[in-house]
Amino acid sequence: MRSEKITFKGAFGDQLAARVDQPEDKTKSYALFAHCFTCSKNFKIIKTLSKTLTTHGIGVFRFDFTGLGESEGDFANTNFSSNVDDLIAASEYMESHLQSPAVLIGHSLGGAAMIQAASRIASSKAVATIAAPSSPNSIKEKFGAKLDTIKTEGKATVTLAGRDFTIKKQFLDDLDKNNMDEKIKNLDRPLMVFHSPVDNIVGIDNAAHIYKIARHPKSFVSLDDADHLLSNEEDGIFVAEIIAAWADRYF
Repeated sequence: MRSEKITFKGAFGDQLAARVDQPEDKTKSYALFAHCFTCSKNFKIIKTLSKTLTTHGIGVFRFDFTGLGESEGDFANTNFSSNVDDLIAASEYMESHLQSPAVLIGHSLGGAAMIQAASRIASSKAVATIAAPSSPNSIKEKFGAKLDTIKTEGKATVTLAGRDFTIKKQFLDDLDKNNMDEKIKNLDRPLMVFHSPVDNIVGIDNAAHIYKIARHPKSFVSLDDADHLLSNEEDGIFVAEIIAAWADRYF
C-alpha cells in the first residue's frame, strides 16, 4: 500500500489533514471514508479497512473532520451539517486531484453523515455504513447531564472517550434540523448496512430502522460479537472484504 499525506480546504475554510491510500498497482476506484464522532482518520478500524481495500485495487481517502485529529479549526464551532459539508469538500478535492469517489463508507456518526452527503456526491455508486445511528439526534444521549447545561447556558464541556470537548447549543439545534428518514428513503444507491447485535454504543435497532426504510438494493451484514469500534482487527478485515466484493459489481 502506498500512502500520501495531503491537505484540503474544509467547510469553514480550514486546512483539513488527509491521507490517500492506494494499491501498489493500479487503482481501479476510490472510496471516501468518514470516521466516527470525535475520532480521527488514524483510528485503528480505518487503517485496517483502508489497508484491506487497497489489496482489492480500491484507493481510500480518509481525513480528519474540522477541529479533530491533525486538521485545523475549532471543534466547538462544528456540527453534523458541517461534517457533511467537509465530506463534500473532500469529494471535490478527489474529483480535481485523484478520481471522484465511487464508494462512500462511514463509521458510526460518519455513516449517518455519508447517507446525508450521498445525494450531493454524484459520482458515488454505493454507500456502506458501519455501526451507524439511524438519526444523528441519538448523539445527544452521550452528553448526559450536560445536555440541560448546553440548552440553558449555550455550551458545556463534555467528556467523550476520555477527552473533553466543548459542545455548543448550535450543535444541538443543527441535529434537530436533519431528516434522516427522508435521506435514507431517497438514497437512490445500493446500501450495505453493517452492525453488531451486541453494540452497546449504537444499538442494533438503529440498523433495523435504516434497513427497513431504505429501498432496494440493500443488504445487511451482522458483525456477530464485534464491539462498536471494531477493536478486533479481524472484524475490520471482514468488513473490508465484504465491501470490496459487494461494491465491485457497481464500478
